[in-house]
Formats: sequence, C-alpha cells, structure tokens
Amino acid sequence: MTSLTVNGQPLEFRMDPQTPLLWALRDGANLTGAKYGCGVGECGTCTVIVDGAPLMACTLSLAEAEGRSVTTIEGLGKEGLHPMQQAMLDEGAIQCGFCTPGIVMAGAALLTRNADPQEDEIRGALTNLCRCGVYPRLVRAVQRAGRLMRGLEAPVQQGAVPAMKQA
Repeated sequence: MTSLTVNGQPLEFRMDPQTPLLWALRDGANLTGAKYGCGVGECGTCTVIVDGAPLMACTLSLAEAEGRSVTTIEGLGKEGLHPMQQAMLDEGAIQCGFCTPGIVMAGAALLTRNADPQEDEIRGALTNLCRCGVYPRLVRAVQRAGRLMRGLEAPVQQGAVPAMKQA
C-alpha cells in the first residue's frame, strides 16, 4: 500500500506502486481535475503540486509520491476560489477548460514562491500547452493573482465570469 497526503488528507492507495500518480488520483481517489493529455510530461495538463513544486502527475509514480504531500485543483482553494482561479476568471483566460487545472496549479506554485513575478518568469513557469492559445491572458491572470494575493486588488466579482476580453 502506498501512503501520501492529498489535499491535506492522508490517503492509502492499494494500487501497483508503479501506477502513475495521475491515475491513482483520478481512479483511486476520484479527483478528476488533473487531466490526461500527453502521458509523457510535456503538455502540463496533469500538473499537481507535490511538496510545493509543480509536477506532472502522468510521469510521477505512486512509489515516487510515497510520503509526500500532493495538492490537486480540488484542494487548492480552501475557503472559496484561490487567487489564481479567481484571476483566470477575471481575465477571461479560460476557453475550453481542458488545460485550465494544470495551468492554475503551475501558476499557484509560482505565486507561492514569488507573488510578484515578472513576465519572463511567468512564461518560464507556465510551460503548459493551451490549444486555445490564451497565453497573453494567462500572463495577465498570474499577474492579477499576485496582486490579489498581495492585497493590491480586489476580485472583479467573486466567482463571476466576466465578459470575454480580446487577447
């Protein structure tokens, strides 16, 4: 049995230790926010935060996750939306939504390290693929989330989806 902490809760998985963490989360814990994209850690769709670092759950085995702390998109906002989630809404940075959980997780991990990142740091941290091509909005969303975290800005409207902006 493999034990780890997921979204603050201790969990034990009765799965092959070589099972990718992505499948353990989706099939074993019913946490389906992280998506399967490429299966080789290139697209970022399956990004989760492991011990504070954004990692691809499709390439991390249960054995490698043993004893570690994992945060999924479902566990990110403890008291409502996380600033990164709110900023994605505020900036109209969500299109089809498939890549969104991974992007939110990568952005949240960056903002935990640096709540005021420069554009080049944001682009370096968000290596996630987005087929809808909302990259300029993603940069603005991370910048806005940082301002929200630093108390320099209020959400447009908590949980509301604003009118779409041009990229």
